[in-house]
Amino acid sequence: MKIPNCVGIIMDGNRRWAKNKGLSPLKGHHAGAETLKKIVRAGKDAGVGHMIFYTFSTENWSRTPEEVSYLLNLIGEFVEREFEEFHREGGVVHFVGDMSRFSPKLQKIFYDIQEKSKNNTSLHIYFALNYGGREEILSAVNKIIEKGHHTKNITEEYFAKHLQTGDMPDPDIIIRTSGEMRLSGFLPWQSVYSELFFTPTLWPDFSKEEFLKILEEYGERDRRHGK
Repeated sequence: MKIPNCVGIIMDGNRRWAKNKGLSPLKGHHAGAETLKKIVRAGKDAGVGHMIFYTFSTENWSRTPEEVSYLLNLIGEFVEREFEEFHREGGVVHFVGDMSRFSPKLQKIFYDIQEKSKNNTSLHIYFALNYGGREEILSAVNKIIEKGHHTKNITEEYFAKHLQTGDMPDPDIIIRTSGEMRLSGFLPWQSVYSELFFTPTLWPDFSKEEFLKILEEYGERDRRHGK
């Protein structure tokens, strides 16, 4: 079976899952974190090289202060708690997005984890945090301008190196759970040739079996890249 090198996932549906069960949205986010662990393991076992998760978008700041605070605490606790095992298995962790809005404590957690894992050689995991696709592109443009490059001969490869995802390969697959059929600002530059998979399953209910079925369907698609 043809395995994708890079998989992007929009983890949608935590709050609807909680509402359907009469629970608070916070319980939905906690359940979603458990699903993330399962899918990372499934991706690693299947031989995927890179996985990027849309974890906290620039629009998420508009949620209630209680929910935002819970989400940020959950993210910090999750990556700290799960990192050691992932690190022992040779995994590499990246944090993608504008980190400047997070607390100094959270920024230090992200920095330390990235530094500790950067020389590992197994699965690369990317957490897109305070991430928005348009903001990422504008940020890349500003970086290039600051370097004094005003030529018309800037290549796609050169531009891509200034994106927040850095050397991450473009995703072969993007999966969105919960039934919504849009990318919502997720990787607009990198996703131009991605195979898109939309499932009605809410993220906390997204299973290893459904994930592997999507990988199997990907292997059966004929990717023409515009040809």
